[in-house]
Amino acid sequence: MPVKSFLMVDSKPARLFAVSVALVLLGTLAGAHPAQTGKGSEPGWQPLFDGKTLANWQSTKFGREGAVKVENGQIILEAGGALTGITWVGPELPHTNYEIALQAMRVEGRDFFAGVTFPVADSFCSLILGGWGGTVVGLSSINFMDASENSTSQSVDFESGRWYNIRIRVTPAKIEAWLDERQIINQDLEGNKIGTRIEVDLSQPLGVASYRTKSALRDLRLRRL
Repeated sequence: MPVKSFLMVDSKPARLFAVSVALVLLGTLAGAHPAQTGKGSEPGWQPLFDGKTLANWQSTKFGREGAVKVENGQIILEAGGALTGITWVGPELPHTNYEIALQAMRVEGRDFFAGVTFPVADSFCSLILGGWGGTVVGLSSINFMDASENSTSQSVDFESGRWYNIRIRVTPAKIEAWLDERQIINQDLEGNKIGTRIEVDLSQPLGVASYRTKSALRDLRLRRL
């Protein structure tokens, strides 16, 4: 019997043969193209924001700060007279061998829309995005020099109304950071003094702040390495 006719026969061997061929093809495709997952579903990530409340966070009492609220799954930092932000008040966080990630948007304003303060061993540091008039990116502080002065300083033209992916990694050897998958920070820790500017000390141990700028935050998460 021709192959074509055999496969068209409504018989148990024909059905078993067809199923076997399909399984082989699916297995080959799965091996050639592994399933892709978003960052939120990658192993080890723990959410730091439930999308509904400020549980485990509090509005940072900088003085002259703007309002902080949750809307549409986002934390909104309204522009204040100076800094507006949130500070972590939940369970203790790791100080090394971890990553923090979030998405941030400059809604209105011309200064930094995300100043992320995070633990580094026995100290803290801040990644500034869009400071000093809107474009400066860098760490504050390295050897008492802030993001506009030290070797991490660089310029990025940020767009208002656009979400940016931010990821920070801290290990015993260095601080690294990525902006939309592009590495922007690769700072060695050995021989360098790490700290924060006094203005954001209230963001410790973990916080996000903006300066005279309305910002939106979402998808805050952490994983241990």
